Amino acid sequence: MIRIQGIVKAAQIARSQLQAGVPPSRLVSFQQFIQETLAQIDQICANAHISPAQLPTPSRKAYEFLAQIDLSNLPVASQNSPSVSVQPIRLKHIRNQQQQFLGAIASIIANPQNSQSQKQQLLQSIKWAVARIEGICTQQNATPAQLSKTSRQTYAWIKFLTDESNLERHLSATGRTQKLAEEMLWSQMQHPCKTIIIEFTNITHLYKGQIGPLEAKAQINEAFVNASDEILAVLVRLAFLGRNQADSQVIKEYALSEDYSEVVLELDLIADTEAENPQGKCYNLDRLFHTVNREYFGGKMVKPRLSWNRSFTTRKFGHYERGRDRVVLSISLDSDRVPQYVVEFVLYHELLHKQHEGKWVNGRLNVHTPEFRQDEQKFRKYKEADQWLTRLASE
Repeated sequence: MIRIQGIVKAAQIARSQLQAGVPPSRLVSFQQFIQETLAQIDQICANAHISPAQLPTPSRKAYEFLAQIDLSNLPVASQNSPSVSVQPIRLKHIRNQQQQFLGAIASIIANPQNSQSQKQQLLQSIKWAVARIEGICTQQNATPAQLSKTSRQTYAWIKFLTDESNLERHLSATGRTQKLAEEMLWSQMQHPCKTIIIEFTNITHLYKGQIGPLEAKAQINEAFVNASDEILAVLVRLAFLGRNQADSQVIKEYALSEDYSEVVLELDLIADTEAENPQGKCYNLDRLFHTVNREYFGGKMVKPRLSWNRSFTTRKFGHYERGRDRVVLSISLDSDRVPQYVVEFVLYHELLHKQHEGKWVNGRLNVHTPEFRQDEQKFRKYKEADQWLTRLASE
């Protein structure tokens, strides 16, 4: 039995939009989204010599829901309705939940022999917590975007870890940093602490560290989960042994890297405060997806959620968020001075992330595998687009 990835999510997106009402500016793009999704499903079924009625029940029901939408009579959100001020939702126990998860992570690091079963239990607990938070928001006719700043920041971190590859990266970075900290502190401190605690979490700072008579604790920004042991060792020195100019410069440079900004952007987008809109000032991502999908994926890729990021970026121009099946491009590209093929190339690059799974190498997830790079270079104007982006980044 054939399974079409993304069809249930597409139906959920459509249902949410219909319940809220489609903004007038998005009527055309919403109609295209439904039509193209149905066309892609029909094509995939035709290639498999089956009908949509033979799909697995969740996919079949999602298809039937999309097919019955009357695109000529869509509910339109009123532009004249008064805006309602939504009070931020503060979740009382979310920080306690975060501490429980951090404690479970520490237990996994300390007892690797039981790690597999503990990981699965932790993953289920995290998913349950996310479902509960989102349920609370739904009951109040809100989304996680309406959470208070602290609650939203913590929710984004918990949601980030529901992706199993993100959880693996988190555990790997925590374990490696824990080992580095123990080796460094126990060898260099005259009176070593009895307990060393390392926590990666979603904090505003790059890192925080403190040493007491019985405990040394460091909190490290989650965006360092992609870092090498060399970078993690520098963080440990800065957090526990004091600042020095050379180490501080190393960390500042890493914080400008793609590995770091990838995680920061993903955390920011999990509970983004702005509605998704594929229509930019110059380019419509729905239309570009249709072109790229037809030319490079044979029209078989189910469209992910597409939107423009709300801030300008100079190093990272796109991101694929696997957990929400969403591609976000930087509005730095939404300009008439940027050629269309450049925007298409960035979109193609992010769609390859949807198609390719990363590989673990020495405790780090490599998302740009040789297979990925080989496919990337199949873009018709690969060299020209790459050179254009390099110039744009240098500006």
